[in-house]
Amino acid sequence: MHKLSTRQWTVLVLLTLVWGINWPVMKIGVTGFPPLTFRMLCMWLGTPVLGLALWAMKVPFRIERKHWRELLVLAVFNMFFWHGLIIVAVQSLSSGRAAILGYTMPMFSALLGAVVFGDRLSQRAWGGVAAAALGVVLLLWHELSNLSGRPVGVLLALGAASTWALGTQLLRRTTMPVPTLAISFWMALMTTGVMTVLAFVLESDQWHAPSDATWGAIAFNALLVFGFAQTAWFYLARSLPPVASTLSVMLIPVLGVFSGALWLGEVLHWQDWAAVGLMMLSIAAVLWPKRQVVN
Repeated sequence: MHKLSTRQWTVLVLLTLVWGINWPVMKIGVTGFPPLTFRMLCMWLGTPVLGLALWAMKVPFRIERKHWRELLVLAVFNMFFWHGLIIVAVQSLSSGRAAILGYTMPMFSALLGAVVFGDRLSQRAWGGVAAAALGVVLLLWHELSNLSGRPVGVLLALGAASTWALGTQLLRRTTMPVPTLAISFWMALMTTGVMTVLAFVLESDQWHAPSDATWGAIAFNALLVFGFAQTAWFYLARSLPPVASTLSVMLIPVLGVFSGALWLGEVLHWQDWAAVGLMMLSIAAVLWPKRQVVN
């Protein structure tokens, strides 16, 4: 099991807070507003913020041409599918349940790691995956009848989660001698272009001025999600073992569920509370250091 450094714990806590409360923020942002256009505006404002951060920290932007193909593959599976699919799913599902479906990613990641990439997971790690999976089932308990009427939203969210899981595995294994911040910036820039094309082709006939609430959600995403959280995730995904980095963020959907209940009036059930304990058990199974045996 992997022991997190103080810096990694700090990044993880801040990431959890920002991404967790962003689910109801996104729901507010896309209510009555085209979702791909919402994502496009967030990225057009957020990517320059990320670029300024790199410039201020004197992180080199250059990536050699021989690495461009790998960079594109990483962008496709870490960002293109995730950002395009999940934002459309958020519009058709409750914010909390969209978060839960999106964060089936750790289960997909663990399974991909074991089956495709040959990772050897300990019994504790498999236990963490099982606990997280049970938590997701509990959180979805009262939504099954609703989800059955919204199959497209469910499939989009699960598609986003599975492709993100593959992207996380690929990012963890990249050998590009490039700072993670630089990789994040170029992936974000490419994704901005993709979201712009999709929004223009699919939603230009729905364009209208954002409301004040939508502008607030756009600003939150631009500054905190793309300016900080996206890069923080790539830092964790690249510096931790795959199962540790993925299961360590399982509190995010829990925070998404409860913040959605608080802000948007989404109803909570006993399954939501039980899932909190299971998510924490999942995290502990992966991140709690093993007891050292002294001979």
